Amino acid sequence: AAAKRKRDVPAARPKKRAKSAPSAPEPDAKPCPDGAGPEEYSIPPPVSQGKWKNKERVLIFSSRGINFRTRHLMQDLRTLMPHSKADTKMDRKDQLFVINEVCEMKNCNKCIFFEAKKKQDLYMWLSNTPQGPSAKFLVQNVHTLAELKMTGNCLRGSRPLLSFDPTFDKEPHYALLKELFIQIFSTPQYHPKSQPFVDHVFTFTVTDERIWFRNYQIIEEDASLVEIGPRFVLNLIKIFQGSFGGPTLYENPHYQSPNMHRRLIRLSVAAKFREKQQVKEVQKVKKTGSKVLIEEDPTEVVFETPAEEKPVEIQLVKPESKPIVKDKKKLRKIQRKKQKKLFRTEA
Repeated sequence: AAAKRKRDVPAARPKKRAKSAPSAPEPDAKPCPDGAGPEEYSIPPPVSQGKWKNKERVLIFSSRGINFRTRHLMQDLRTLMPHSKADTKMDRKDQLFVINEVCEMKNCNKCIFFEAKKKQDLYMWLSNTPQGPSAKFLVQNVHTLAELKMTGNCLRGSRPLLSFDPTFDKEPHYALLKELFIQIFSTPQYHPKSQPFVDHVFTFTVTDERIWFRNYQIIEEDASLVEIGPRFVLNLIKIFQGSFGGPTLYENPHYQSPNMHRRLIRLSVAAKFREKQQVKEVQKVKKTGSKVLIEEDPTEVVFETPAEEKPVEIQLVKPESKPIVKDKKKLRKIQRKKQKKLFRTEA
């Protein structure tokens, strides 16, 4: 009941009740011997109180000379990986082993480095700094989040599931890459910037001697997958024992450099042009060689009558030069004057 207020006396406020989290009795809780109720109540601890043990930090940056698509892809990876860090672009003149010092200054033990060459070729380095190993890839068929425009929207900072092709367990170099991908792309548990949800999947598939990366969102209604991007294809070049260098552990025999690929395209175009020229020459030879020479028939001129021979006339007097008159009226006047002169001479 509400306290009645008296004149010139402040009303006494009721005490606030302490807030308590709703608790449910444990299924295995033993009831009291008196039958009053369960003996103990357990409240599950919040997720944020977990201890962050796996302190993986990934440094994602690039060299100078990258195009807009590479820059957007790098930004998408930073968005999807809450345990990533950024840094300024590295100068082309610097050697690659300098990246180990940059990672040490940024307190990172993994690195994704994008290297651009000739303003058209993109290479990706995945490294475990500073001991190694490291792998170098050629990045092809890049499509960013803004470019795909697919349906789906996963939570920012959520932890992804990693799905690998069965080929990663069959060959040793793929097994090494699988462990490297797990350590780099998986978000550590209880990371401060991560969310305690799993709503998207990173898939790594081996097809045509290349590794295809896809990102799918898990839809809650029917647990189906919808691709949300980004997507790219990694063509393995080499695996090194150290970080950004060292002895070569594996070299891809199926790898073809972009320079060689462009050279083969130019050679194929030149070969087509030479083939067309050869076809034209063969057609010319066929046209000239197809004509059959027919021998002369002696009876062909039997019924031909010879033309009358005209005597040769030799002109001893030089012919009079005709006056060049453009106006026809003047020409007629000149002819009339000549006729008058002839009449006078005859008269």
